[in-house]
Amino acid sequence: MVTTQPKKGDLLIAEPAIIGDVSFNRSIVLLADHSLDGSIGFILNKPLEYTINELIPELEATFKVYNGGPVEQDNLYFIHKVPQLIPNSIEISLGIYWGGDFTKVAELIKNNTIKENDIRFFLGYSGWESDQLNHELKSNSWVVTDNIYKKNIIEKDYQTFWKEKMLEFGGEYSIWSNAPENPNYN
Repeated sequence: MVTTQPKKGDLLIAEPAIIGDVSFNRSIVLLADHSLDGSIGFILNKPLEYTINELIPELEATFKVYNGGPVEQDNLYFIHKVPQLIPNSIEISLGIYWGGDFTKVAELIKNNTIKENDIRFFLGYSGWESDQLNHELKSNSWVVTDNIYKKNIIEKDYQTFWKEKMLEFGGEYSIWSNAPENPNYN
């Protein structure tokens, strides 16, 4: 369901008009926090060339690491759906959680207790100051939708996610679903 007022747990779908923005072109962002002070989110469909063990060699796992956004890209963040296993997690909404005790996460990965479809890692995050996101919404940079996938959003196929949303919106958005990412390739 498309909405105009974002809330914690919603998805921000980049409008097709965001062309040339390396961070947000064809992005889908999960809003981890949204208040009068600002907003924080993680880009769900921009994997990096790294796996978690390339960043943290002690973790012998090949979980993908995603570009969470342009802010603090030298910091590792994570969302997950196993709060009963990870102390100090913060609920975003609908069974999806943010952060928690990373020492425990490392232990769970080493013991094969946590799987890649339980957790998603990000370098950096997407952040908006107090009224910045509202300004971007008014300039039609984003479409705000409910997270209909709930905690299973972690398992969404990043390669087709944006295209699926364009087809779901229908109308003029359908045309964009098959357009090349860079219009100069046309």
